[in-house]
Amino acid sequence: MMTDIQTFVNGVTNGSLSDTEVEQWMRNVYDNGLSVEKTVELTHAMLHSGTILEWPDEWKHLVVDKHSTGGIGDKVSLVLAPALAACGMKCPMIAGRGLAHTGGTLDKLESLDGYDVSISPEKAHEMVNDIGCMIGGQTGEIAPADKRMYAIRDVTGLIASVPLITGSILSKKAAEGLAALVMDIKVGRAAFMTNVDEARTLAESIVSTGAGLGISTRVTLTEMDTPLGFAAGNALEVLESVETLRGAGPADLEELVCIQGGVLLHATGICETVDEGAYKIHDSLIDGSAMAVFEEMCIAQGVKQSTFESESNLLAALGLLDSALNTTEFSASQPGWIADIDAMALGTVVLELGGGRRNLGDEIDAGVGFVLDAHVGSLLIEGEPWITIYHRGELSNEHREIIEDAIIFSNDAVDAESRIIEII
Repeated sequence: MMTDIQTFVNGVTNGSLSDTEVEQWMRNVYDNGLSVEKTVELTHAMLHSGTILEWPDEWKHLVVDKHSTGGIGDKVSLVLAPALAACGMKCPMIAGRGLAHTGGTLDKLESLDGYDVSISPEKAHEMVNDIGCMIGGQTGEIAPADKRMYAIRDVTGLIASVPLITGSILSKKAAEGLAALVMDIKVGRAAFMTNVDEARTLAESIVSTGAGLGISTRVTLTEMDTPLGFAAGNALEVLESVETLRGAGPADLEELVCIQGGVLLHATGICETVDEGAYKIHDSLIDGSAMAVFEEMCIAQGVKQSTFESESNLLAALGLLDSALNTTEFSASQPGWIADIDAMALGTVVLELGGGRRNLGDEIDAGVGFVLDAHVGSLLIEGEPWITIYHRGELSNEHREIIEDAIIFSNDAVDAESRIIEII
């Protein structure tokens, strides 16, 4: 294995190493791992392969962000970034696209007519200074080594390597010039990590590497067996994000937004405890300040101001008034408490209806998805609706069966538990 990490990253960036040579180097890491020190060295080199955003000294200690490994209905970023800005933080969020059943923040925001995810470093600086946040995509200037390394990993089966995952995530996030980062690692049947031990290993790598880069880093391990919130599908998730920003969102989504925001407010010293920070984030949802920032951010990134003047304007801008978009309601086949809703099964249906992409270049239908009428712990009577599917054309019998089998009832009361498994 090439011992000089900096030489390797230089070769990735300037093209002097072939795809085969890059693959061989990463396969060695995949097979043998890297020490904490070498992982920090790799991430540092990837970070410095491109532009690093710089901020004024007077508020660079307030620059924060979050990252999630993704799941069904995971729309936390859309709510958290403006809520953080409303609480005095600066959040230059560089987000990604969805692949397979996991949705991408950029795809969700692009379902808003006019939203432009292409933000130059100059525009990012202006927005973070004036508004407090922006949500955009990775440009060619940000960690270009990671862009090439990830593309090669994706087609050679080298994705599931803790050091390479760590380098990929943190090189992009550190390029934002962060003081603090919270990482949300999903755990469960619809997550990249299916068990807590695997997730904890990645979490510890993220925390130690973040610290090695001078970033105060925390990780939340959160449950991803059941859908997060009530809505899944790009446009529907933006609509639910707006409801949450107006203080009327689902309890589990609000919990993650408030706790992860509280972690960052505590990490930067704005609040003495995570709980105090969580209450401060919650207040921004209730008093309208987070929603005001969200509107300002969207308008700055190309959305018409009139979009937020009425509910019908918002629905139209999201494409949810399209007459070709059909809805099918499914009802409880028996009375009882909901014990489980299979996020992976429902996410796969949304993917197959066109709401996700199997390959990076695939087009997405932003309007398809689902809205739950109930969640784990809800008591339903027979015939009561529990989910509405948004789709084009007719639902196939196969999809109908998958949806009907995705819910499990119990004759005994079921308690809805916290999504948060552990904070590392």
